[in-house]
Amino acid sequence: MAVRSARNIEKQKKKKRRAMPRAKVSRIQGNTLAARQRLKKLAGRARAKKAAAARQ
Repeated sequence: MAVRSARNIEKQKKKKRRAMPRAKVSRIQGNTLAARQRLKKLAGRARAKKAAAARQ
């Protein structure tokens, strides 16, 4: 676990300020079992949504 000293907190704030702004991820990614199950579930929902849109 990281040390929570005042100096380290200041360092983290500076790093955050300098960091390049990035877009939030649209879906979670990962290779853990839970992440893969969630991805599979989201993929199924997206597929169903696309099929419903095609039917109309």
